[in-house]
Parts: sequence; C-alpha cells; structure tokens
Amino acid sequence: MSGKSNPAVQASPDISALTEQIQQESLKLDRVLNEMDRVIVGQRPMLERILIGFLCGGHVLLEGVPGLAKTLTVSSLARIIQASFKRIQFTPDLLPADLTGTLIYQQHSGEFVARKGPIFANLILADEINRAPAKVQSALLEAMQERQVTIGDTSYPLDDPFLVMATQNPIEQEGTYPLPEAQIDRFMLKVKVDYPSRDEERQILERMMEGGEVPLEPVLGLDDLRRLRESVRLVYTDDKIKEYIVDLVRATRAPAEAGKPDLEPLIDYGASPRATIFLARAARAHAFLRRRGYVTPEDVKAVGPDVLRHRVATSYEAEAEEIDSESIVAQIFDHIEVP
Repeated sequence: MSGKSNPAVQASPDISALTEQIQQESLKLDRVLNEMDRVIVGQRPMLERILIGFLCGGHVLLEGVPGLAKTLTVSSLARIIQASFKRIQFTPDLLPADLTGTLIYQQHSGEFVARKGPIFANLILADEINRAPAKVQSALLEAMQERQVTIGDTSYPLDDPFLVMATQNPIEQEGTYPLPEAQIDRFMLKVKVDYPSRDEERQILERMMEGGEVPLEPVLGLDDLRRLRESVRLVYTDDKIKEYIVDLVRATRAPAEAGKPDLEPLIDYGASPRATIFLARAARAHAFLRRRGYVTPEDVKAVGPDVLRHRVATSYEAEAEEIDSESIVAQIFDHIEVP
C-alpha cells in the first residue's frame, strides 16, 4: 500500500501545516534547478542527488565515463548558490600537502606560515579520485569525516557547507588505486551518470552550435542553504517507514533472515548502520524536493540504490555469475514488503 502516506498524516496532526511550510521553502530549490536547466540538458537525477547531498551534509561519488557534464554541473551549481568551488585533478604524483596545504617559511619574519590548500572551499570536485595513491585519498576522506585539516600543529576548520563531489571512470582501471570499502562508505551517495537520451543529445548539439557562455544568475546564498537544511530536518518520518529502512539495510547483511537465502552466497558483507542513517536522511531530503512534509516508501525506493550500491560487497561467486551489487540491491527492494 505504497504509502499511502495516510498513516503518516494521521500520526502527526500538524503534517498539513508542515507540508505547506515545506512547499514554500522548496520553491527556492526549484529556482536552482530551473537555472541549472539553462546550462545542463537532462541529468535531472544527478542534479537532484547533488542537492540531496547539500541538504543532508553528505558527500557524493559520481561514476560515469568522461564527457557527461559532471564538472560543468558542479561548477555551475557553485555559481548559482554563491559557493566557493575548487576542482582538484587527482594524479598518481599528487601529495597530501597538494590537497590540504603546507607550512611555508617566510624569510623576512623567520616564521613558518600555513598556506591553505584547495580543499578549503564549499564545493570540492575531486576528479578521478581513484587515480591518486592511497595516502592522498586518505587525506581527502579524513577531511570529509572530520571537517577539519591539520597543517603543522594547528587544526583549521573547513568551510560550512562543505561538500565533496568525487568522480571516477568505471572503464579505465589501469593505473588506478581503487577506493577501499571503508573509505568509500563515507560517501553518502554513489550516483551512476548515464548517457543522455537521443532528444537530449540533439538539444546539446543545438546549444553547442550556437556557442557562447550562458550567464547564470545566483538564486540562493549559503545562509539560505543552511536554513533549507534545518527545514529538511522537520520532514516527518513515520515509524513504519523507519522499520522499512531498517529491514532493507539488514537484508543486505542477513538476506536469509529476510527470506532471501539465495542471496546469502552472493554477498561478502552488507551495509553498515551508517547506511541506515544515510538512507533515512536522503529519503527526507527527497521528500523535501517533492514538496512534501512526510516521507513515503517511494522516497526510500528512489534514493535507496544510490545509498546502498557501494555498500554491498559481492562475493567471488557473484562475480563468476556476473551479478553486481546493483542487481542484489534491486532484488532486496523487490522482496522487502512495502509499508
């Protein structure tokens, strides 16, 4: 009974007032998306997932071949929301100090002064994160977790909001350093960026033939974004939805208990409780984008694959049968009863 979100409405008497408030607040995000449409053709799921990351304070891993406008999307969004933006191209010879900063000796004063690295910005695009060695990946992921960076003996807080958008190419694996599972788990969402449709590609061609850069209007400030984050926290999640989220995540760890014993040999290990927290937060943000003051099972289903696909490790048996984590997560969503 997909939700019919009526149970949520009955359980919380002020839900209509909350929905009205959220409808007003979410109009600001519609303006952001409309402005983005002037630059980006299609890719609405990717845009929405990036906004969900912003609204929840979670980081996003984008996976897709080059040329799908990932960099343009992030840089355009930074201009629209008036956020500082830095793009870091990860290479095998990159050092942690190239990311975080270092101490510079000033001869005239005889002192060491901290020079902050490019990680001190609101929006970081870590391009091809799997091309840098483990110590650089570790420096970035530590900054993502702690939201501060230590240079010398002093710790410096990172900007607020602080969001890392990392990209990786799923095809080229030569000369790459795959992210360890413990580190990839820190990304709230892993978004697969697909090719545009035929009509979208034709539209892209028309725009490029016309040439010229589209001037973007800033429609939101960082203070507005912080207020929107507070509004997302007000979105109501019914107990049945919470049970549904816990059942989904637990099914990735113990599929036999959930009634899917056939998945047991295909999973090395499942999603951690961090996935449960992220799934609940992302579902609230998705409801907010849909102008609702309450979460429905459809919200959980919409963001579930993005939260879980990088948290389910497949076994050798699954690889031999060419079954990936994506299809395992899909089977779990099909099997678990919807409230």
